[in-house]
Amino acid sequence: MPLSPSEEILARLVSFDTTSRNTNLPLIDYIADYLEGLGVKSRKVFDETGEKANLWATIGPQKDGGIVLSGHTDVVPVDGQDWTSDPFELTERDGRLFGRGACDMKGFVAACLAAVPHFQKRNLARPIHLAFSYDEEIGCIGVKGLLEWLKDAPYRPRYCIVGEPTLMGVVVGHKGKRSMQITVTGRTCHSSLAPQGVNAVDYAALLTVKMREIGQRLARNGSRDPEYDVIHTTAHTGVISGGTALNIVPDQCVMMCEFRALPGEDVDALVAELHAYAHDVLEPEMKAIAPEAGIVIELTSEIPGLETAPDAEIVTLAKRLSETNTHSKVAFGTEAGRFHDMLGLETVVCGPGSIAMAHKADEYIERDQMARCDRFLERLADWAESGA
Repeated sequence: MPLSPSEEILARLVSFDTTSRNTNLPLIDYIADYLEGLGVKSRKVFDETGEKANLWATIGPQKDGGIVLSGHTDVVPVDGQDWTSDPFELTERDGRLFGRGACDMKGFVAACLAAVPHFQKRNLARPIHLAFSYDEEIGCIGVKGLLEWLKDAPYRPRYCIVGEPTLMGVVVGHKGKRSMQITVTGRTCHSSLAPQGVNAVDYAALLTVKMREIGQRLARNGSRDPEYDVIHTTAHTGVISGGTALNIVPDQCVMMCEFRALPGEDVDALVAELHAYAHDVLEPEMKAIAPEAGIVIELTSEIPGLETAPDAEIVTLAKRLSETNTHSKVAFGTEAGRFHDMLGLETVVCGPGSIAMAHKADEYIERDQMARCDRFLERLADWAESGA
């Protein structure tokens, strides 16, 4: 079966290696040129280096209201993954389209772009906005610049759909995320004289245990939301690195940890608890031996959670467009919380593909999911034209 228009665009998008460490400008330029060829003006909002950019475009009337279709352009690395085909060449096998980002989330971006000519043929009473961002995969960083720019725009959207993979189901809530890097500095010495040094790995291990204790407490006694697959806030340490040789007391250790919090959880209090343990309990012990020792906790990323009321207008609309009567909540983070928190937009998450296929070797999206998204956007055009 030949590729559909949205799948042809997906093949082009997958061919750009937009791993977050790289520039996304070749892909953004491709989208801008594509839109310009259709007579649609777009705006690029660059980062401070000029090497990455968000893109904003509007189809229909330039006025308040309407809806944002949001997607990110960056993808996670393929390093160390065992792919059976070129990750940057879309490959069709048995009704599945394989390629890095095919599911997360260039499939949605491609469907939105393929729908533009269809939008243009309609007499839209409401505007349809396209918002494509960078650096979502490293903390939903890039979209903040776009949203700051939109605060001063002459018109304001009302709704937003973030097209992360949900199998076209309607997601009304997701957890927030607070990521930290902790650097522990001790004092080195020969391991035979270990008490004369400050073992940075030991103290990092104590911080790891503290994170685990917080996580266990949250699991036992923390707030609950049964609509999530993991119904409570979690604490997790994912990376710890330190030491050079067994006979050397290490003077440096770095660890990375996170809280994934239910909306409404006081994450600041959890971070403050970790700070207090580090600075009030551990550091005095360390500095009693080595005044230069210490612990530095740095925030590396912060993703706000999303909690949209099930009876909100955007939820009703998204259910109608996706032809479903249900909604759900997910543990993974998205840019949806930023659209709500920074612009006050009613926001849901709804897009093609399964999150279970994301971030792994042989990432794919089902062709049926692309077709469902195409039909979703056709119904969106009906809504935007009706104005009702």
